[in-house]
Amino acid sequence: MDCIFCKIIKGEIPSYTVYEDQIVKVFLDINPDTNGHLLIIPKKHCLGLAEIDDNTLLHVMKIARKMETLLKEKLKIDGLTLIQNNGSVQEVKHYHLHLKPHYNEKNVIKPVDEIYNMLIN
Repeated sequence: MDCIFCKIIKGEIPSYTVYEDQIVKVFLDINPDTNGHLLIIPKKHCLGLAEIDDNTLLHVMKIARKMETLLKEKLKIDGLTLIQNNGSVQEVKHYHLHLKPHYNEKNVIKPVDEIYNMLIN
C-alpha cells in the first residue's frame, strides 16, 4: 500500500506528532491553512466516513475535543473548524479529520516547527 498516512503511522515518514495512542495519531499539517492546523488519523487504514468503524470514529471525536483544549491553552485560538473530506475531494485516501483553528486577529502563518514547539512545551 502506498498511503502516505500509513507511512507516517509506521514512522517511515517523519511528522510533527502532538498526540498518539493505540488508535490514532495527531500531527501538524505540513502545509497549514492556519497556525495549529492538525490532522487526526486512525492507525487502521480506512478510506473514509463509510469505512471507519463506530468505535474509532467516536475515539477520533474524543481526541478532537482534547486537541481543541490543547490549541486553546497553547495557541489561544478563538474558534475551531472540523473538516472531513470523502471521495473525489479527499486528497489522501485514508480517513482523516482536519482541525483548523481560527483567530479573531489576523494571524501570520508561522513555521510548522515553531508551532510544534509551542504545542509540546
